[in-house]
Amino acid sequence: MTRTAKVSRKTSETDIEIELNIDGTGEYDIDTGVNFFNHMLESFSKHSFMDLKVKAIGDIEIDDHHTVEDVGILLGEAFREAIGDKKGIRRMGHAIVPMDDSVATVAIDISGRSYCNMDLDFKHDKIGDLSSDVVVHFFESFASSGKINIYGTCEGANDHHKAEALFKAFAKSLYDGCKIEHDEILSTKGVL
Repeated sequence: MTRTAKVSRKTSETDIEIELNIDGTGEYDIDTGVNFFNHMLESFSKHSFMDLKVKAIGDIEIDDHHTVEDVGILLGEAFREAIGDKKGIRRMGHAIVPMDDSVATVAIDISGRSYCNMDLDFKHDKIGDLSSDVVVHFFESFASSGKINIYGTCEGANDHHKAEALFKAFAKSLYDGCKIEHDEILSTKGVL
């Protein structure tokens, strides 16, 4: 079984291509035009062991909202396509990841239903060149199009460390939930 996807989306605000290999080695090639967001997606790829290619051209001269939102939407779509019928997956995963002064906790459920609950409190409007308010929006967009549940919290003093711990915890929890452990659909309904 090959768990890969290649998706693209072009709107009047963004033009994005994404390739995802769930069973990769953490190789990445990412260019979104938003440097700190690139860094977060690189951390996600490395710590999830998912190979990820992202090429995004967006209206970042206005702001980074559309680019981050649309990458979240498209990455969620790629994930949903790559994970397939979910037969045999562990389904749920969680991780606690520290980074210096910060610690993030993320739990996910690859349930076929969308829900996102993030308890984040960034101190500044920007983390590098990324608007801090779009971090939550990225996860909401991924959860919505990927049809998964994401729950996350993060505490700490440094916004960079908090965001990075959060993306790493998301990566590790998703890696955990994608593991194939048996040959059943892990649901009393028989579908996910």
